[in-house]
Amino acid sequence: MELFKKEKLESFCSSVYQAAGVLRERGDILAASMVHASLRGVESHGVSRTGIYLKRITSGMVRPNAALKIERGGRSGAMMDAGNTIGQFAASEASKLAAELAEENGIGCVGVRGSNHFGAASFYTLPLAQKGYIALAMSNAPTTMALWGAGKPYTGTNPLSYALPAGKYEPLVLDMATSIVARGKIRRAWKKGEKIPSDWAIDKDGNPTEDPEKALEGYVLPFGGPKGSAIALFIEVMAGVLTGAAFGPSLGSMYNDFDREQKLGHFFIAAAPGVLAPGLDFGKRMETMIEEIKALPPSGGNEKVFLPGEIEAMTEKDRTENGIPLEEDVVKELQELGAAYGLSFPG
Repeated sequence: MELFKKEKLESFCSSVYQAAGVLRERGDILAASMVHASLRGVESHGVSRTGIYLKRITSGMVRPNAALKIERGGRSGAMMDAGNTIGQFAASEASKLAAELAEENGIGCVGVRGSNHFGAASFYTLPLAQKGYIALAMSNAPTTMALWGAGKPYTGTNPLSYALPAGKYEPLVLDMATSIVARGKIRRAWKKGEKIPSDWAIDKDGNPTEDPEKALEGYVLPFGGPKGSAIALFIEVMAGVLTGAAFGPSLGSMYNDFDREQKLGHFFIAAAPGVLAPGLDFGKRMETMIEEIKALPPSGGNEKVFLPGEIEAMTEKDRTENGIPLEEDVVKELQELGAAYGLSFPG
């Protein structure tokens, strides 16, 4: 695989979106979101998604430059109508608003409706944690996952992310799908002609499968059985039911539905430790907790105890310094997308 500098990938991807009519600020945010995922080793949400985002924009299924409408509800809450704009832009603005509300009141909650796929959820939580906020982000997703005990899918892989400021240490970051695996990883396996583990998904007839194509025709399963199912349902309520967004089977598919909008919903919470707990040195207490955990003896076969997001942070540091690896099929697709707009893909 070839290696590419993050700055060049961000510039190229943003230029492609701008050439397709996207405002520069929004193109920059969309590109930065994808590169963020690629930097942290989440290829399923990385620059490999440039093509599908572009297809939805150029087909009219996304209104990239639509205005956001915000309704304030009390001192700590707000709802945003994204107007079917780019999910990453709406989510970025909503997360910033949640932080502003938290700075004023200790906590801020912002819901979003009428949105689209927002990429890797840590793209919103990590920057807030780096500024000292406790952050939580979630989104519903098109119906691809069966709830525990159900014979047909109802929710999507509904992602969840938290990020916690940790004093002198890097923030603790969780970014996960509520399925055993993100569908993006199954799609990547399908593109590469690879098999998938038999416990990732079942086919449309309810049978376990190692064939990614059959898995994409079928549906994935929640992690942890009933526990993951319950968490996915909670996200569906907060991001879908509460916000006024579509939910369950009424959501549009990013890959399959080119005759209707997705109408996704997101939900963000930001908390300011200094406002919620004045006089308490939250950062110092986090440092103590981290040092106690890192001092624990590792279990058999493990070199050390890793904290949430630590491996991704190491990957990001390495790829920032040495370049982001891209597979041949991804490079070829990006070259073709650029050529369609007279843009050269960077070497």
